[in-house]
Amino acid sequence: MGRRPVDASPDGWATQLSSASNLTDYDEARRDFSWAVAQRFLSGLPDARGINIAYEAVDRHVATGRGGHVAIRSIGRHGTRELTYRELMTLSNRFANLLRSLGVGPRARVFTVLGRQAELYVTALGCWKNTSVLSPLFAAFGPEPIRNRLLLGDGEVLVTTTSLYRRKIAPQRDQLPALRHILLIDAPGEPPAGTIDLGTALAAQPDEWTIPATSPEAMALLHFTSGTTGTPKGAIHVHEAVVAHHVTAAFALDLRPDDVFWCTADPGWVTGTSYGIIAPLTHGVTLLADDGDFDAARWYQLLADNHVTVWYTAPTALRMLMRAGTEMAARYDLSALRHIASVGEPLNPEVVVWAQEAYGMPVHDNWWQTETGAIMISNYPSMPIRPGSMGRPMPGVEAGVLRCGDEGRAAVTDGQVEVLGADQVGELALRPGWPSMFRGYLHDDARYLAAFAGGWYLTGDLARIDADGYFWFVGRADDVIKSSGHLVGPFEVESTLLEHPAVTEAGVIGVPDPIAGEIVKAFVTLRAGYQPDEALRGELLAFGRRRLGAVAPRDIAFDQNLPHTSSGKVMRRLLKARELGLPEGDLSTLERPR
Repeated sequence: MGRRPVDASPDGWATQLSSASNLTDYDEARRDFSWAVAQRFLSGLPDARGINIAYEAVDRHVATGRGGHVAIRSIGRHGTRELTYRELMTLSNRFANLLRSLGVGPRARVFTVLGRQAELYVTALGCWKNTSVLSPLFAAFGPEPIRNRLLLGDGEVLVTTTSLYRRKIAPQRDQLPALRHILLIDAPGEPPAGTIDLGTALAAQPDEWTIPATSPEAMALLHFTSGTTGTPKGAIHVHEAVVAHHVTAAFALDLRPDDVFWCTADPGWVTGTSYGIIAPLTHGVTLLADDGDFDAARWYQLLADNHVTVWYTAPTALRMLMRAGTEMAARYDLSALRHIASVGEPLNPEVVVWAQEAYGMPVHDNWWQTETGAIMISNYPSMPIRPGSMGRPMPGVEAGVLRCGDEGRAAVTDGQVEVLGADQVGELALRPGWPSMFRGYLHDDARYLAAFAGGWYLTGDLARIDADGYFWFVGRADDVIKSSGHLVGPFEVESTLLEHPAVTEAGVIGVPDPIAGEIVKAFVTLRAGYQPDEALRGELLAFGRRRLGAVAPRDIAFDQNLPHTSSGKVMRRLLKARELGLPEGDLSTLERPR
């Protein structure tokens, strides 16, 4: 498919981006970009009453004649349901009316414990129309993490299913005094006592709703992120974040109005909201929402049957597809696919190379965090990929690497930090100022202030920049291994092991050693057909020594069930805790079967 050149002047560039052209000249785009110009890509509320996520995602498309275009194709366990932009506008209007009829107003927290059902999107958009605050949680969470987040987030409304309510909420509802209303998406007739059937309630509401004036700084989202210890952190995002969602989806995901877009992220994860709801709808695409579990053949069938053009998924899923083999991919017609992107953890180079063979195109990795709200660093469609690299910063985003102190975090002296040059490892940092930057941790100002120093937001990730400006992930600051004077990034070791034909996944940790300080230990998952015996262990150790030298693993354990977070990351800290007999800490994000 041909790519049109971009007029890099602010006005011309804005016009062409709004018609969904690609980023073709990275250097010119960075030079001419401003977030003030980027706001012109969206409409703003009528009569200059501010900016509202739901209006930009749905209502403005209806106003410009695209109301009949399919917005969401929801594939559930009982069939497929499609909603056009006009239908989505009407249903979200009804949800906003319902909230107001229940006395739920601006800034009130509306929580969801749902999968990718159509009601999730109606809830999110209706919540924003009412200028309430959405906080999506993983349906796989147990009762305790749900209760903790509802308490921390002052949850007033919860939208969920009857089954999840009975198993996870009802037994502890008396411990949630602020929770005023529970809306069930599947309880027609006689819902459980103290709950409301959402479908029945929506049918009784008016179709019309006028979105009130919405400040760009009005709170819109509350995303919880867990550290290794302590309580979950509630990261606050505002309505202005939609500007970053829209622009980054154009640049990094190459979205265009006629695309069929599939983001496989769970809605309880920030990706499942920023790029599973907001960004694609602002571009007027058809959003594929699949509520089924992972199965390689079924996923390929979904890609083929729905003519998916842009696919945003996670490294774990891609490694599982790689395990299924290139031959399986070849059985399906994936010719509609134009762009594949990945997020959640660094993408191993081996997967990038394999995707070129399996799909005829590489996977474009990108990097961001819950706190950043949107993609910050990316491999762009028009730029060469360096397998294993995070890519280059988004236009409008300034990133740097800061010198670290003894604790592995950015060294701060008299409030100042030192920015490093090429090929030096330090803490990845970002200059504040992009629209989707988090505005605080709810009820925890001290924790928020500690995330900034010397005019930078400190990410907690270690990275380096090469001579051409590509960023390379080294590891989380608390994951990096210090062995015999070497700083060893687990990702580099894991990626190298993944190049061995027997290995499909790896997790690497440091284990205390009286001489070296720490030694590198790897836990590996094997492909089908390989036996976890001493011969293979020796072969993998030798392979590591040949490829990595002094920083190679000294010990290897076989593990076919590495622990993952719900977003797909290998939980290295849990591997380490189990290895050393330490407390396992917060396990609320540990992936569990439904």
